[in-house]
Amino acid sequence: MSVPSYNPADPTDLVVEVPAAGADGVAAAVERARAAQPGWLGAGAAARSAALDRAADAIAGHAGELAELVLREVGKPLSEARGEVARTVAILRYYAQAPYAATGAVHETAAGAGLLFTKRRPHGVAGLVTPWNFPLAIPVWKLAPALAVGNTVVLKPAPEATACALRLAELLDLPADVLTVVPGGAVEGSALVAAADVVSFTGSTAVGGSVVRTSAERGVPVQAEMGGVNAAIVLPGADVEQAAAHLAYAIAGYAGQKCTATSRVIAVGDTYQPLREALGKALPAVESGPVISEAARDRLVGAIGSALAGGALAVTGCQVPDRAGWFIEPTLLEGVPQGHPLLGEEFFGPLAVLLPAADLDEAVALANGNRHSLSASVHTADLDAALAAADRLAAGMVRINAPSSGVDFHLPFGGSGAASYGAKEQGQAALEFYTASRTVSLLPAGTA
Repeated sequence: MSVPSYNPADPTDLVVEVPAAGADGVAAAVERARAAQPGWLGAGAAARSAALDRAADAIAGHAGELAELVLREVGKPLSEARGEVARTVAILRYYAQAPYAATGAVHETAAGAGLLFTKRRPHGVAGLVTPWNFPLAIPVWKLAPALAVGNTVVLKPAPEATACALRLAELLDLPADVLTVVPGGAVEGSALVAAADVVSFTGSTAVGGSVVRTSAERGVPVQAEMGGVNAAIVLPGADVEQAAAHLAYAIAGYAGQKCTATSRVIAVGDTYQPLREALGKALPAVESGPVISEAARDRLVGAIGSALAGGALAVTGCQVPDRAGWFIEPTLLEGVPQGHPLLGEEFFGPLAVLLPAADLDEAVALANGNRHSLSASVHTADLDAALAAADRLAAGMVRINAPSSGVDFHLPFGGSGAASYGAKEQGQAALEFYTASRTVSLLPAGTA
């Protein structure tokens, strides 16, 4: 069985086609990684740090090539593709320092002589299942901390990002079996989750739930990032033009194919009409790109059609351009009927709904009314209101006067409720997730 990957802007363009690893191939890759892991850990902090630094240099040296590949394989606009490559380099340089970090602490014994200390150690083989929308950055923000602390890695990328994952592994040029890419789909993902010693997943809610259950049954540490139905709140007194610019990018940048994209815009009080007008102008100007597949576009078109049939109105967008590729205009709807899937499900496209709220209390209640609370943004000139909203919103990340779609790679990343499960990603949180803490009591010989 093969794994093909096509250009979503030109579906006749086959980017790559490779054999699927199969369940047996995944199991073999995990066993090779497990055999290589003691040597990778035993090489020491300096060797792991140097390897990640060299990897960063390699990515930086091929930045133009990689940006073009991201553009071609997943349809990301070139400016965003270049930004993703730069972020990938920065992530590798950040985690290249992690091997030197303290792995534990020394404590006083409860009584008498001896040594009591904690020490964090790697789990073994990290199984990573990654999506297509950030085909370089997401694999790297998982694999870099895993490698830094001494795990080996088996990576199962989304089929739509196969070429990016294979080229990434080539450029990282790590020792044999320290990093292995296993192309494939559900069969390979399931096999990896069933064999790895620690699992990190980013993808859909349905698949993520299965990953969590399988890992829990095996007693394996797991983190699952399952997307968000993210809200933006615009309060009276906000700079409406600036807010509209931020929101337009958060709704339609890279065709809304980010788990932190804004899908619900909540206008408080008298901001509704001016914000509606500003977004109607700002959204069509966003460099959006295609969605990943025909099926993804059809789902968006169907959702828009059913909302309009139910009484919603189009502020802007809704049309499918007459061109090759899986494009759809950036779209904003108002008056979407209660209970419609657009208010509760992640559609992963350049599409948002505009909602009114009488005050901050109602706005927060609307934002928190969905359990997929990954990221939220608040737009206001009132510091008290900003702090109150940040304290009350359920989202794992709250951004004030900024798009919901920004991520700081050195800080914890993850949501609440159904958006995420397990430990946070990135920063110090990632280093802790990919290790287990041991408590060691060392007492003098002959102690009773």
